[in-house]
Amino acid sequence: MHISARAQSIEPFYVMEVAKAAADLGKTIAHTETPMVFLNIGEPDFTAPPLVQEAANRAVHGGLTQYTPALGLMPLRERISHWYATRFGVQVPSSRIVVTAGASAALHLACMALIDSGDEVLMPDPSYPCNRHFVSAAAGKAVLIPTTAEERFQLSADKVQAAWGPRTRGVLLASPSNPTGTSIHPDELRRIHQVVQARGGITLVDEIYLPLSFEAQYGQTALALDDGVISLNSFSKYFNMTGWRLGWMVVPEKLVPTIERLAQNLFICPSTIAQQAALACFEPDSIALYEQRRQEFKARRDYFIPALNALGLTVPVMPDGAFYAWADCSAACATLGVNGSWDFAFEVMNRAHVAVTPGRDFGHAQTANFIRFSTASSMAHLQTAVERLRTLLA
Repeated sequence: MHISARAQSIEPFYVMEVAKAAADLGKTIAHTETPMVFLNIGEPDFTAPPLVQEAANRAVHGGLTQYTPALGLMPLRERISHWYATRFGVQVPSSRIVVTAGASAALHLACMALIDSGDEVLMPDPSYPCNRHFVSAAAGKAVLIPTTAEERFQLSADKVQAAWGPRTRGVLLASPSNPTGTSIHPDELRRIHQVVQARGGITLVDEIYLPLSFEAQYGQTALALDDGVISLNSFSKYFNMTGWRLGWMVVPEKLVPTIERLAQNLFICPSTIAQQAALACFEPDSIALYEQRRQEFKARRDYFIPALNALGLTVPVMPDGAFYAWADCSAACATLGVNGSWDFAFEVMNRAHVAVTPGRDFGHAQTANFIRFSTASSMAHLQTAVERLRTLLA
């Protein structure tokens, strides 16, 4: 069978490859004294709040399961619009909001609408691997620009300007970022957007972790800059609806008909049940619960990052959002006599029964020296992991 060159060019998602190995080992040791502690997948241990679950049940029992408009239910688009106004003080008309089958579908639609064959999109290194693969799937080329801890592992306006070439179409940023949990300062983001605008490019910003910001100076949406920014978002992380596969994007008004046409053909519509359930995400009781959980994520960060630093698994930049720790494991690799984060991850998995994600997925800029921990697991699991790592590295 002939496999397309496009499919062959997409690298494996190593996060999931490691996850499969961890899951297999986890099954064999599930009933031992040291069951696997999973700190490898960025999935909240919280489930959808009661009101969201109840709304889904009502939709099923009420027969509200048929197709919706390709752009999503208008009541949901209106609630998202209201949420931007109340949460961020930004007026985003519901007409610019497109509900999608997860943030992945949003990025797929954006790339299909805006990228031609050979177009280049600038991205920070490290960054979330699937983002660059969506660019590749649209026949574009992701250009990874190495970043440093001093830059918070984010692009700067100077680097964007220096890297801009004749085939550059725009930038794809993430704030807060996966795997680092770091955000772009709003002033620097403004400068980046100005560089992009001056060249007629596009500014795409992945904001799926934005509601999980812990510092006010970073917890601001890029949509506050102007109507030209394209923002991608999701119900997975802050709203705890990972498997429901629901997200949204905010695009300029003139782009909506194009996105609608593509969405009609590629997806028909997002999950109707998930949309009906998501309406309840914005109820006061749900928001109060989400905010309580956000504080729990912050407490986990505040415990776990100093603990890693004390173990020599240095986190060079304190995450200001999301639920990740991007830790330099060079010293720990030397202690264990292993070569790089890939081998370190399997050593930790097999000997300490702690599943972590090696940096291999996230780029090439020294990522072989880094491990990504997910702090989306419970505080008890984080404490257990720290004790096991301490024993292993002693």
